[in-house]
Amino acid sequence: MFDHVTIRVSDRAVSERFFETVLTPLGLETSLSTKSFAVWREFMLTEASDEHPLTHGLHVAFVAPSREQVDEFWQAGVDAGHPDDGPPGPRPQYGEDYYGAYLGDPDGNSVEAVHRAAPRRGEGSVDHLWIRVADLAAATAFYRTVAPAADLDLRHEGPERTSFAAGGSGGSFSLVPGPPTQNVHMAFPGDDEAVRRFYDEATAAGYRGNGEPGERPRYHPGYYAAYVLDPDGNNIEVVDHHRPEPAPRRV
Repeated sequence: MFDHVTIRVSDRAVSERFFETVLTPLGLETSLSTKSFAVWREFMLTEASDEHPLTHGLHVAFVAPSREQVDEFWQAGVDAGHPDDGPPGPRPQYGEDYYGAYLGDPDGNSVEAVHRAAPRRGEGSVDHLWIRVADLAAATAFYRTVAPAADLDLRHEGPERTSFAAGGSGGSFSLVPGPPTQNVHMAFPGDDEAVRRFYDEATAAGYRGNGEPGERPRYHPGYYAAYVLDPDGNNIEVVDHHRPEPAPRRV
């Protein structure tokens, strides 16, 4: 579902060590570590700054291939001194086959490992996000607006929660009322037309653009994306990773 999810952290080394510790038991090795980013498949972190403040109030859940790996995730975190936010066990309120465990990351975000017995669709490592919002109706309206371009489906809407997922994907994100989650970045995949549609439809509806459709070669050649802020100020993106074909050689 997600092209990538990015959080900003107060201490890059400390947070990178935390995620290495707890994600390794889930089979998620570090994909990339540069001076700017640490990456685990579609999840990444980077240092906060005055211009790009700290992410807080986020719940992120990672896929665990087995119940035993949920246990190992939690034990690795607790043994390393990180806060227990809920020991391993069934959570029937989320599903009959739902087995999860929860830890606090160094900046106070909630991090979960979850295993479900049912076969999972898609190959993403991020199972779901829970994002607190100041106004559930306003946040739902925003994501309804961008859903067609971002290829999102509204899966649940009620007074306490709205959930979106992507067709063919096992991932999801939910909006819940509360002190708003801030400074999380969610990017969804699309083609160039979807990138332009996302930006045009969101800004036409009165939402604030945060980067017009265009190439971002600083990420890699062919990176074409646009950015819009949701009602709580989170940075939402649709991106096409197409890479241009090499120019034909002249002889």
